[in-house]
Amino acid sequence: MGKKRVDSNLCTLWNLDRHFKSPSGKKKRDSNDVSLAEIFKTIQSKQDSAIQKITHIENPIEVTTAAVNSLSDTVNRLLSDVASQGEKNARRCIRALKAVQAEHVAPQVYSTRCSSSTVPRITTHYTVCPRDKDPRWEGVEMERFVDEADVVIVGGGPAGLSAAIRLKQLANQHEKELRVCVVEKASQIGAHTLSGACLEPTALSELIPDWKERGAPLNTPVTEDKFSILTEKYRIPVPILPGLPMNNHGNYLVRLGHFVRWLGEQAEELGVELYPGYAAAELWVIDEKKWRPGRAEHSVGWPLNRNTYGGSFLYHLNEGEPLVALGFVSIPKLTFPGGMLIGCSPGFMNVPKIKGTHTAMKSGMLAAENAFSKITDENLQSETAGLYIPEYEEAFKKSWIWKELYSVRNIRPSFHNYFGLYGGMVYTGIFYWILRGKEPWTLKHNGLDSASLKPAKDCTPIEYPKPDGKISFDLLSSVALSGTNHEHDQPPHLTLKDDSVPVAQNLAIYDGPEQRFCPAGVYEYVPVETGDGMRLQINAQNCVHCKTCDIKDPSQNINWVVPEGSGGPAYNGM
Repeated sequence: MGKKRVDSNLCTLWNLDRHFKSPSGKKKRDSNDVSLAEIFKTIQSKQDSAIQKITHIENPIEVTTAAVNSLSDTVNRLLSDVASQGEKNARRCIRALKAVQAEHVAPQVYSTRCSSSTVPRITTHYTVCPRDKDPRWEGVEMERFVDEADVVIVGGGPAGLSAAIRLKQLANQHEKELRVCVVEKASQIGAHTLSGACLEPTALSELIPDWKERGAPLNTPVTEDKFSILTEKYRIPVPILPGLPMNNHGNYLVRLGHFVRWLGEQAEELGVELYPGYAAAELWVIDEKKWRPGRAEHSVGWPLNRNTYGGSFLYHLNEGEPLVALGFVSIPKLTFPGGMLIGCSPGFMNVPKIKGTHTAMKSGMLAAENAFSKITDENLQSETAGLYIPEYEEAFKKSWIWKELYSVRNIRPSFHNYFGLYGGMVYTGIFYWILRGKEPWTLKHNGLDSASLKPAKDCTPIEYPKPDGKISFDLLSSVALSGTNHEHDQPPHLTLKDDSVPVAQNLAIYDGPEQRFCPAGVYEYVPVETGDGMRLQINAQNCVHCKTCDIKDPSQNINWVVPEGSGGPAYNGM
């Protein structure tokens, strides 16, 4: 690991020519190019020599520092030879080299001040230390682009694309010119969509009535439902009574990523502008003998204890690749000046159904319909001011989404009881089946997830068996299957409000929960290179954009911000 890390750091040091590129990617040429080329040629020769030696060194961190210092001395000598020709640009090269050097030396202590100290931080949130004043990014051009549109939809998921499609349908119907843009951080439409979806086609039929003729990828209707309680050794089947929300008759098992990609194609046909990137990934294929096309299986219980809400679903698609995975009282205000919340952002998931795609799509359609009437209003006072559309929230409360979510509002909060899982199941079985959600009370959640952690001293460590590579796997192997990738030279998107908090509070009190609640192994505590204490290491390149850290951090010190476009996971249809 050490050798691999140092080689990567060294390679970064030699790519200094990126600091001399314009936004278009073309090099800025002047009379000093020849001298700078000589400098880089000499640095390259030093690189080759350093990498050859590093193979036999036991302490790679010291080698990296020594190599950088040696290179700085070499460049300083060359500067004196070319000073008369290009001292200004050459000095710029040195500043870039020093900035990269500081970035790759392991942190020794923590600092929250935005100073020119040579001791680097882990990563400081830009509200604490603005990036234009951070020496780590000196000389790095951060481009900003400006464009104009009538409607900008952030996120190319089911809700965003449904909103875009509905807007263009209305615009074409009323012969109005309307520029609708969808910006998606994934490498391609559907690449960040992770759901083994059992799709209820209600909203789809409203949006695109002829979806079957258009080739929507809904190829596997549900033919069988199963529900079970798992113990460590047994599986106890539970009958699904008529009328319970787990009944999936009339629904379809789909790869939501493929469905979203198809929605994107329908949007483009109508004139919607999509702005994603490009990438690909892979999935497992199981033994054909185990296929049960059309079966939807759900379970609760082991390995979770009775106080942990969760379960699993297993959907048998017709391609031989089952998808496996381990509400209402939380809906926020849906409108604000210049925008509306749609889809999964405000929490439109039907918890007992384990479905949210149909409600997300309908919310996008409602937002589009109410936005269209405002945008096309001839009495609009300003063509540039953000519109406030309270009618969207009113329409939401009159729609079937509200009725559906209201009827199941108490199911998830009912699991907050002394008996945990079993108490919640009994409540659901009695009150929902009999009253259909018409009980005169509304249960509440118990508080923030971030406030639910207990101090480490009050807990007994759980000894998990090591992954066997057959039915259990380590984190990094699983992350590799997601196709996750980020450019290494971008500003960190996993930011901290205070760099001292991870060790002083999270590690000291909670034994570093970051290294356990992150499903991708992004956070880990490692010994400080001087041998004095521990430090938090953030492997941001592994991030799968689940945002668990932002939600679960007990000190609320982690702030997940949007990374460079096209980075992150690249799920293939999941």
